[in-house]
Amino acid sequence: MLKKTHLAIGLAVALFFMPYVNHEAIFIPVILITSILPDADSGMSSMGRKKIFKPVQMVFKHRGFLHTYTACIAMSILLAFFYPVFALPFFLGYSFHLFADSFTVRGIKPFWPLKYVSKGMVSTGGKVDRMIFMAFMGVNIILIILFIMGVLG
Repeated sequence: MLKKTHLAIGLAVALFFMPYVNHEAIFIPVILITSILPDADSGMSSMGRKKIFKPVQMVFKHRGFLHTYTACIAMSILLAFFYPVFALPFFLGYSFHLFADSFTVRGIKPFWPLKYVSKGMVSTGGKVDRMIFMAFMGVNIILIILFIMGVLG
């Protein structure tokens, strides 16, 4: 999936959970950042092009360990111990990135060290990817309108 699709999905997740969190100012930015964070392992992604992530790419191949629920859960648990307010939005953003990528042609190996591959038929940047982006942008607009109207939150 493209960065914009991951961000649109992440925003929808954040808006959906907003009524149930106490730290709104942290919640949305953390979800948005972590909705693209797994792609730090790719030098082709906007996140991965940042110099700070070059060592990550030397250790992890794209759609390798960082694209597993094992990594997501391990990092979420670490955050829960040291920075608990970040743990839930980190987990949500990261896990929904993985969920979305599990529908792509390349797929992911979600349960490292198991070799099982979860994949679908969505081509990154293809027509379905663009349709998913548009659908989630529509959902986001509706959720924002509901917040403004006071129906949510």
